[in-house]
Amino acid sequence: MSELSLTAPLTGVVVPIDVVPDPVFARKMVGEGVSIDPLESRLHAPCDGEVVLVHASKHAVTVRHDSGVEVLMHIGLDTVGMEGEGFTTLVKIGDRVLAGTPLIDFDLDMVAREAKSVLTQIVISNSERISGFEALGEGIVHSGDSLAVMQVKEEGSEADQGGKTVTSPAIIIGNPTGLHARPTAVLVGLAKKFASKVTLQRGDDSANAKSVVAIMAMQVLNGDSVHVVAVGTDADEAVETLTREIEAGLGEEVQLSAAAVAPPVTQRPTAPRRSSDPNLLLGVGASPGLGVGRVVQVRRKEITVEETASDKHVERRKLNSAIDRALVELQALESGMEDKSKAEIFAAHRELLADPDLLDLASSAIDKGKSAAYAWRGAYQSFADQLAGLSNEVLAGRANDVRDVGIRVLEELTGQKSEQTELEEGSILIAEDLTPSDTAQMDRTKVAGFATVNGGASSHVAILARSLDIPAIAGIEARALDLPEGELVFLDGTRGALRTGVTEQEVEEIRSRQLRIAERRAEEQAHAHEPAKTTDGHSVLVVANIGGLEDAKKAVAGGAEGVGLLRSEFLFLGRRSAPSEDEQAEIYHSIAATMPGKPLVIRTLDVGGDKPLAYLPIAPEENPFLGLRGVRVGLDRPEILRTQSRAILRAVEAGAQIHVMFPMIATLTDFRQAKEIFEDERRKLGVSQVPLGVMVEVPSVAVMADQFAREADFFSVGTNDMTQYTLAMDRGHPMLAPQVDAVNPAVLTLIGRAAEAAHRYDRWIGVCGGVASDPQAVPLLIGLGVDELSCSIPAIANVKAQVRQYSMDYCRDLAEGALRKTTSAEVRDLVPLEED
Repeated sequence: MSELSLTAPLTGVVVPIDVVPDPVFARKMVGEGVSIDPLESRLHAPCDGEVVLVHASKHAVTVRHDSGVEVLMHIGLDTVGMEGEGFTTLVKIGDRVLAGTPLIDFDLDMVAREAKSVLTQIVISNSERISGFEALGEGIVHSGDSLAVMQVKEEGSEADQGGKTVTSPAIIIGNPTGLHARPTAVLVGLAKKFASKVTLQRGDDSANAKSVVAIMAMQVLNGDSVHVVAVGTDADEAVETLTREIEAGLGEEVQLSAAAVAPPVTQRPTAPRRSSDPNLLLGVGASPGLGVGRVVQVRRKEITVEETASDKHVERRKLNSAIDRALVELQALESGMEDKSKAEIFAAHRELLADPDLLDLASSAIDKGKSAAYAWRGAYQSFADQLAGLSNEVLAGRANDVRDVGIRVLEELTGQKSEQTELEEGSILIAEDLTPSDTAQMDRTKVAGFATVNGGASSHVAILARSLDIPAIAGIEARALDLPEGELVFLDGTRGALRTGVTEQEVEEIRSRQLRIAERRAEEQAHAHEPAKTTDGHSVLVVANIGGLEDAKKAVAGGAEGVGLLRSEFLFLGRRSAPSEDEQAEIYHSIAATMPGKPLVIRTLDVGGDKPLAYLPIAPEENPFLGLRGVRVGLDRPEILRTQSRAILRAVEAGAQIHVMFPMIATLTDFRQAKEIFEDERRKLGVSQVPLGVMVEVPSVAVMADQFAREADFFSVGTNDMTQYTLAMDRGHPMLAPQVDAVNPAVLTLIGRAAEAAHRYDRWIGVCGGVASDPQAVPLLIGLGVDELSCSIPAIANVKAQVRQYSMDYCRDLAEGALRKTTSAEVRDLVPLEED
């Protein structure tokens, strides 16, 4: 290792970086460093090197030393909002500078007035290149005084390799929950394939793109704009590859939410649920289902470690060996998961074990004489605490994944393996926290359910519990930890409630209820392939909503009588260019071939400002839900609609009865123009006519249903959008979402109006929104005259069973009564849910 010294870039009072009132700097997310409270208004270079970054707002500059170490100097806090006012840059990117060279002049008084703080941060933005950072100055230092010293690692940097710096254009993050663990692991895995140093930048924040923890700590959210910066001999390829994959979603469906393009909504914090009943403990439903059994308290034994060690080389070998064994275990867990999406949880765990920031932190402690176990424990606990402190619930929940990985390696290092609790059938596990590994290895024949004080419904533990069909509660009241071993309890994972003081008689009633539920589900499944008819012989077609070929196969196997909604967006999302006509035609043909003779309703591309595509740019809109969306995109870019129309028409002979419907129709002009494009392509291909329908999701269509029914071949009600447009409420709004209910009398009135018009002109009407899967809504929709219910695949058997329960007269009377009600709650009271 070589030593690098930095001089103070300005005169002022030295302040430790960890007391800077900004967690990004204080938690060293940007890197190791020190802060200065300035007494002068000129910033100088702290070392010889090259200027590699001058921020557009002129408040920050980065100098790269010849060793490859990059020194970021950031004047003030939240100064990016000053947009360069009060700052004058004296250098540009590419300039060679000597220590002491003036870099930026700034108006100290203006910064003091306009910014959060004048504190100026001097940090090593690629801290993986150094170890042993030590701040030398105390009190007042003058520009040019010694400020800090560090050891530069011997590995050759990209600068040494003669590489160049390449920066991507702005990339909008389309992952629905931002860069959480799984897409981050994909990104890191890709970045590690390149020799170049790669960073992800968002405004003032930057992270090592080869570090899962560093990226997650940035809290990159849906809609954020980021840049990929690569320095090295393969920088061009690195930036091109990572840009393409980030735009494609890193293995997730890309979807830009309305919240990403609209002003953020302030969400009121939700107080934890607490019960005044001493026999009732409340939490959050993490995995649905009922469990009854006896309490088993799961308490993890504290692992003891020696703090110091004499030979750092031996300790490094111990750590590497322990990590290798842990990787083998994780590979086995990953391979044992039948669900690929759940297996990815453990793939992300393996990626954490290769995280350079985590490994560097442990290595640095070993270099200082700490034992491998002590160093590793400190490293993973530090990173877990860092994530746990984030405001984003999903990312904060991933702290548990870091602890899971950390404990696994620590057990390998110390040989202090957790003892497996001997469980009996009907065990209800209670724990402060459980890890994904704990959950994946649960014996479903013995574990009737579990509850944890920590965690949430979005955690990996909850995801795994749902996949294993284990009822679970997260965030339960802490007094659960005081429940005595062996106490008989009832756990309701659907409602997030745990009841104590249960009698044997109540246990029998609960088990009887569980048995009835299981028997009912089995009975429904046994008749899933039979037609759905009311008790007086009225037929209702029950079909499925699907998003691809595999869904089509599952739908047919699950008893669907066809497809009421094929979301064609699955072909267009997660890629850099639109699918070709041939590619689309092949997929439509394959799907149609799975259901010969059955209806297949294909919705044309439904994207827009709220669901953008990288290759189909749409200018920012104040309200994308009311902007260029759905069929409007196809009419604005007719080549997209024409290509898709031709592809669909080429599949009409594949076996299914293909129908086509256009989304976001608001006027007859919309429908006529879309129909004209489709018919023009049909005539060119010489294909027989295909039924063309309208998605009834804009209230204007329901209001003018008579006029539309004269020209459209069928209606399909998209109740999700219809409800929010009718009630003027965003279903994603934290305060309004509970009121966005499709059984609101106003929405039901519009559905009834559309059904009457459809039947008047001998058309059929379906419902393809979420309400078609709602057991309380099924008799209401039938009574309003709906001919087809297009539901989620798992709901098919249950929806058919619902139809068979009622007579048509009963459903009509029920619907009439619902239209006279004033609220959704009153409507739902008409159709109480069955308890069992």
